[in-house]
Amino acid sequence: MSFADAGGTALGAAFAVLTATANAAGTVLQRVAAGSVPEDDAFSVRLLRHLLRNRAWFAGIAVIVLAAVFQAAALTWGSLTLVQPILVAELPLALLLAHVFTRTPMPAGGWTACLLTSCGLALALGAAAPSQGHRAVDDVRWAVVLSVTAAAVVLCAGWAVKRPHGSARAVLFGTGSAIAYGLTAALMKGAMEHLEAGGVRELVVTWQTYGCVAAGAAALFLLTNAMGSGPLYVSQPALTLGEAAASLVLGAVLYGDRVRTGWWLLPEAVGVLLTVHGVLLLTRARPGDADR
Repeated sequence: MSFADAGGTALGAAFAVLTATANAAGTVLQRVAAGSVPEDDAFSVRLLRHLLRNRAWFAGIAVIVLAAVFQAAALTWGSLTLVQPILVAELPLALLLAHVFTRTPMPAGGWTACLLTSCGLALALGAAAPSQGHRAVDDVRWAVVLSVTAAAVVLCAGWAVKRPHGSARAVLFGTGSAIAYGLTAALMKGAMEHLEAGGVRELVVTWQTYGCVAAGAAALFLLTNAMGSGPLYVSQPALTLGEAAASLVLGAVLYGDRVRTGWWLLPEAVGVLLTVHGVLLLTRARPGDADR
């Protein structure tokens, strides 16, 4: 890797951390807003009427827009396989922000889970050393990817609406949102490539720009329903881990992104296991048993 490539990777990672922080703040604000919506109004037009009168929702939208700007910068410099897994840090950050600013009790084992998630993520990414692919994505490949991801999102949402309010519904909406966010990132990277190649005019005319907006809007709608369907520490793991997994697959399938293999697979696996274990600790937590 050249010095220029290393510098670009560092910038991509830095903007990814800023993205995770902004997303965490936005998630907490969205959770506050969603908590004020009656259960009967979820997944309906009435949901939007409630949210449009909520200041926390507007603040959350503003922070999420800022996060999108940071993410666009991150994807300009870094690969999907580098940037998106860093966003897993959104999970412990969201829990910490909720604990500090909304006085939400940390679930039992929450501090340990945050530490495991952070250390596991650092180990996995350090060992994997993701490198950016430079494959030109043709229309056929895009068509297949869009079809498969759209079907997966519809399946998750359709299954979720049939479930009562609770953990299962929140996980399904969170998973659907995660897949949609992964697709949003892939489309955003495609749009940024057009911006680099042809400037603002090329960005405005390319379909990836509008596909990114549409996928992002769908992801945000599903996220809002996930936040209103169950506890933050249930829906957020499905969102963060699901988005990272979807982005890794999309980065490899679309752009040819790569990670180190060979003996590096061992520390990568350890890092992934630590991260997943930390997240699962939170999914098994109960709101009545909180760390003090």
